[in-house]
Amino acid sequence: SKEAVVVETAPLKGIVGRKIGMTRVFTEDNRMIPVSVIHSEGALVTDIKTKEKNGYAAVQIGYVDCPEDKLTKAQVGHLAKNKLPLRRYLYEFRVNDAAPFKVGQKVPVNVFAKGDWVQVSATTKGRGFTGVVKRYGFGGLPHSHGHGEYRNRPGTSGAQGPQHLWPGTKKPGHKGNVWHTLTKVSVVDIDTTKNLILLRGSVPGPNGGFVVIKPTSKTIRVVNRPAEKKKGKK
Repeated sequence: SKEAVVVETAPLKGIVGRKIGMTRVFTEDNRMIPVSVIHSEGALVTDIKTKEKNGYAAVQIGYVDCPEDKLTKAQVGHLAKNKLPLRRYLYEFRVNDAAPFKVGQKVPVNVFAKGDWVQVSATTKGRGFTGVVKRYGFGGLPHSHGHGEYRNRPGTSGAQGPQHLWPGTKKPGHKGNVWHTLTKVSVVDIDTTKNLILLRGSVPGPNGGFVVIKPTSKTIRVVNRPAEKKKGKK
């Protein structure tokens, strides 16, 4: 039917997946490009939000099969209401109009194309409790003779006037394990047979981590690379 065709081709500029790792690809002019490989298979539309009912239009995507004991009762009931398989991750993407979408619809990886600019969000690797040298890149104290164990200390952080630390002062603490977004990442290639997306450079998080890919919110300005000069005698 005409409605079914609209549902199957509904444009959704956004997808979720897992980071597999990094590799490299070569262009036609023999340039090596490092890429992060994102695998996305089995993503389903689990809920639809409308402006009339919820005040905004959005499509919720569910990803990764999950046993029932790993979810809350609210999550299990939410998915069971629409007779959907259990999904570990649920994420919403805002859309202008949610009418073309349908609960249970599959989300393919070709929602993006080669050359698109996207923003990638994921939870960074947790580094535990670290000092200011590793956490913020402080230079530390001199490493010459006489400083001993005080080399990686932050040094004085108090002030003579207020007699206390200002809020936001950089101190030792927990590093990583936060939601981080890269806003300018290019899509190098799409593999629809293996459900893979190749993104230029590295993306946040460890291998196997949950990744969200959206269209970038930044303005992209493409700068043409200068032609390489041939080596030889002047």
